[in-house]
Amino acid sequence: MSTPEQWTQPAPRGGPAATAAAPTPDQVIAGLRATSEGGPELVQLLTPEGERVRDAEFDRYVADVTAEDLRGLYRDMVLVRRADREGNALQRQGQLGIWVPLLGQEAAQIGAGRAMRPTDMAFPSYREHGVAWCKGIKPTELLGIFRGTDHGTWDSNATRFHPYTIVIGNQVLNAAGYAMGQKFEGKVGNSGDLESTNEATMVFFGDGATSQGDVHEGFVWAAVYDAPLVFFCQNNQWAISEPTERQTRLPLYQRARGYGFPGIRVDGNDVLATLAVSRWALDTCRQGNGPVLIEAFTYRMDAHTTTDDPTRYRLSDELEAWKLKDPIERVRAYLIRHEHAEHDFFDQVQAEADELAAELRAFCFAMPDPPVEQMFDHVYAEPSPALVAQRDEFLAYQAGFAGGEH
Repeated sequence: MSTPEQWTQPAPRGGPAATAAAPTPDQVIAGLRATSEGGPELVQLLTPEGERVRDAEFDRYVADVTAEDLRGLYRDMVLVRRADREGNALQRQGQLGIWVPLLGQEAAQIGAGRAMRPTDMAFPSYREHGVAWCKGIKPTELLGIFRGTDHGTWDSNATRFHPYTIVIGNQVLNAAGYAMGQKFEGKVGNSGDLESTNEATMVFFGDGATSQGDVHEGFVWAAVYDAPLVFFCQNNQWAISEPTERQTRLPLYQRARGYGFPGIRVDGNDVLATLAVSRWALDTCRQGNGPVLIEAFTYRMDAHTTTDDPTRYRLSDELEAWKLKDPIERVRAYLIRHEHAEHDFFDQVQAEADELAAELRAFCFAMPDPPVEQMFDHVYAEPSPALVAQRDEFLAYQAGFAGGEH
């Protein structure tokens, strides 16, 4: 017979769990506040002022991070933000149909992305431009998705980075199935050289996706099969126009307990803490201990997409408060305070960012229109007679117009 201890694993730091079927009004209010404030369970290694905070549990996961590594993390975030801002500008100028900004979420994505090994698989939503960068995907390879010319040109098997998923939460089911495959194929829990023989999967989604059934089904399947899957929730406080407290009474990371695996909340604006927590979670999965939920507590400083107007539902003083927690500035402050970087370094990174933006712009303006028959490619692994007939009928119809294209 099972016992509560068997299916309710203790979470890191022993965070409180919801136990009352009918919480008191005070408990409800406390829970709602915890969904929109960091709270005492927040793992943080760099304060917004760039001061190092010691943590007995997670310091060891970044003990190997050198000053050069920190400069690399800073460079990653600056370049990704510059590419993101350029994508936003290109959409405003009519070069892209839509753009999905990540402004403010650079530390969450770079910290998690750099924690992954080349053999680990990533399943993104549609905002993971920073994770794509860490997986070797060039920003130019993302443009076709938002220009409407392709679905992503990279090789998912080679890069270990799945195509972007537009349907909210659907990538969680895909990731759960993939991680179950890793478990069935014996790619977790092996002794010996863990780095070369064990794998894990990380799936990215937002706080809004936690209200989708697909996410909860992914939790169930990953839990019962002990799949090596890290659920990485970027809680950016707003699911389009709905704040987090409209979706949950308790912090999102505590939901993991209901499915029998650990959950943890990390300061998603702290790249060092995100790196440490992600390394811990991935190691836990690779060792065969089952899934982990990470709630990266961050903030979306721009619109949900370029079709959204956040001024209609959130106050400007909230945005200004979060600007003081900027993920890039806290690393910059730390590097300067400890004399790990000269002004020449920051100037060099900025120049590199400008070059990247210019490359992105030139590439976008030069993108050719795809041939119309491309819409029939990759519908199935192998062409079917019905699809071939549809393609031929369409091309014949199109050829009947003067000029051949309309």
